[in-house]
Amino acid sequence: MTEVLERIDGVCGELVLRRSGADFEVIANGMFLMDTRNGESERLLVTAAADAVAGTAAVLIGGLGVGYSLRAALDRPDVGDVVVVEREPAIIEWSRTGPLTRVHGDALADPRARVVCADVRGWLQRTDERFDVLCLDVDNGPRWTLTDDNQKLYRADGLDLLLSRLRPGGVLAVWGAEADEAFTGALEARVRTVTVLDVPVARGGPDVIWLAQV
Repeated sequence: MTEVLERIDGVCGELVLRRSGADFEVIANGMFLMDTRNGESERLLVTAAADAVAGTAAVLIGGLGVGYSLRAALDRPDVGDVVVVEREPAIIEWSRTGPLTRVHGDALADPRARVVCADVRGWLQRTDERFDVLCLDVDNGPRWTLTDDNQKLYRADGLDLLLSRLRPGGVLAVWGAEADEAFTGALEARVRTVTVLDVPVARGGPDVIWLAQV
């Protein structure tokens, strides 16, 4: 049985938080966006990128989601401060004081975590901060964006912006719900190495993680 817990007007359109059995789901503008059933690929987004860099990593996570990526970052002793940029105030609130808090063990209360309520592309254009790991999980991937404006992140100018915010040797990690050879090629034209990881899921094709190291 599915129960709607909250329905609000968000930045991207209507946001719906619902409970399905023991799990939670978020529907954004009529599109299934995320749930709490597994989270393997969301965790791997962070851990695979952090494994590829040396020393204590400063991490940026674009898209809070249900908090799995943030929790994975904070659980690593080789990760320092973590900035999370999330444009939807409701998703932040559901994770800070709402039902998603217990999903990630109240990760937002960790003193190393800083949450910024902003559009990630606009925030990156304004900041002069640099990171060792930049994880992008704001859509269902480069071929399946939540809003038309988000497509700019995956195009040439957006990729150049993302990569410009990495320190030497840093890694851009991008989550997707399906493969995209054109996106892989665009990364390969810009960085030293690109690794594409397939993560099997219970239904449908695998989730995909791109790791681009500068």
